[in-house]
Amino acid sequence: MTEPETTLEGWAPEPGPDLPLERIIDLAFDYRGNTTVVLTDGTELQGYVSNRNADAGEPFIQMFDADGAGPRTIPYSRSRTIKFTGRDTAAGNSYALWRGRRETGGAGRDERARGER
Repeated sequence: MTEPETTLEGWAPEPGPDLPLERIIDLAFDYRGNTTVVLTDGTELQGYVSNRNADAGEPFIQMFDADGAGPRTIPYSRSRTIKFTGRDTAAGNSYALWRGRRETGGAGRDERARGER
């Protein structure tokens, strides 16, 4: 039996000693959905975190806004937290689920891709 998948969807973490902002940024970078970056002045920017560089002279993230414009560069120093507000497009798309569908005859999509009906 496989363990159920977990998702960060809906999570609004608060950085602290046990959860530094850098860790939240790494999780947001790996997240396959939109996020909301909360700046230190309270401004909230919605979009997709597409890049980050913790090793730059001034560490930063880059994100495309919800309409796809960007990327916009945001220094870590201006970021308070990141909320995982968008749908997790990877949730439920695990290899185990794919294999289970395939083993139970749910491979119709694969057959159509090969031109079979």
